[in-house]
Amino acid sequence: MSAFFLNELGIACALGRDVDGVATALFADDAPHGVAMSDAITGRPTSLGLVPGELPSLDDLPVELRGRNNQLLRIALASLRASVAAAVAKYGSDRVAVVLGSSTSGVGESEAAHRHFLATGTWPETFHYRQQEMGTPALFVAAELGLRGPAHVISTACSSSAKAMASAARLLKAGMADAVVTGGADSLCRFTVAGFGALGSVSQQRCNPFSLNRNGINIGEGAALFLMTREPGPVHLAGWGETADAHHMSAPDPEGKGAERAIREALARAGIDGSDIGYVNLHGTATLQNDAMEAGAVQRTLGIDVPCSSTKPLTGHALGAAGAIEAALCWIALARNPDHRLPPHWWDGVIDPALAPIHLVRPGERADTPLRYALSQSFAFGGSNAALILGAA
Repeated sequence: MSAFFLNELGIACALGRDVDGVATALFADDAPHGVAMSDAITGRPTSLGLVPGELPSLDDLPVELRGRNNQLLRIALASLRASVAAAVAKYGSDRVAVVLGSSTSGVGESEAAHRHFLATGTWPETFHYRQQEMGTPALFVAAELGLRGPAHVISTACSSSAKAMASAARLLKAGMADAVVTGGADSLCRFTVAGFGALGSVSQQRCNPFSLNRNGINIGEGAALFLMTREPGPVHLAGWGETADAHHMSAPDPEGKGAERAIREALARAGIDGSDIGYVNLHGTATLQNDAMEAGAVQRTLGIDVPCSSTKPLTGHALGAAGAIEAALCWIALARNPDHRLPPHWWDGVIDPALAPIHLVRPGERADTPLRYALSQSFAFGGSNAALILGAA
């Protein structure tokens, strides 16, 4: 069986801007961190998963590579630069690829440019059409690291970066690369917040997944990047599953058949049983339809005892970056977790009797033994489903 190791991780999300900071906030059992009320994007108070602190300048780059997505990627890249440089020295720059997931790319920059155009009749000098092209994040990462291997972006809404990680493994398996920088990035903008608001899917408070009182998502942002190689590392991508059920443009199959097939395919590719999974990071959007179908799919494939949590009350829903960010949280639980802590499920505790019962992690809960396998699930609009299984090396 081929081995695909996740040798290094860089992350920026509402929980923090590096692995240690994110780990501390993730496992905190006193109160939920991350998502907070802000008027920074919409001009009115909204619960959002904003990356904290000032974002790095990109003024040293051509205009077409400047944008919020790439600012988030520059933060995440800080932890990978030395390892990628070593991979380039070993394999050559043309043997190191970039495969990312994103769903917004430079939409925020386009919004600002159009407002400027409507006010002045001219386009601002800080805008270039290529900022909003979907492939721009991969071009940015390749330029930042001096890479000349394949570089592309996958955009399948909320499953984008999970599918990018599966695609990265296939590149290695096919011999088209010896190392891949993989993951994803998405940034907050008015378009995404307003779009989900128009669907009636946005909660004004911290989201409340799997509760009887759940009423929608919080939009977030962030970037998570891995260096994937065949060289042994702390965590490996043990298996993945991908399905496309095309049930509805914006609603999941209520029976969760596509989600269930993706989970079973990931288990089969990893060569393990559902009983081997020690933790599940749920897609857990806190919408009525997602949580209902996901609870059923998890119970049918894994039973009712496996510890599960949605981390979206902490990070917000980072859309195309969600799969990579949540895989990163699994990586942390597997590799930076000597106390066997489990990412808690923050909610109001009000059980929805209509949902299939699953084990939602309590704050402070720990596994009896070190985690061996963690499952991360991403279920997107249009029925694009992805499941990733990460294993401790």
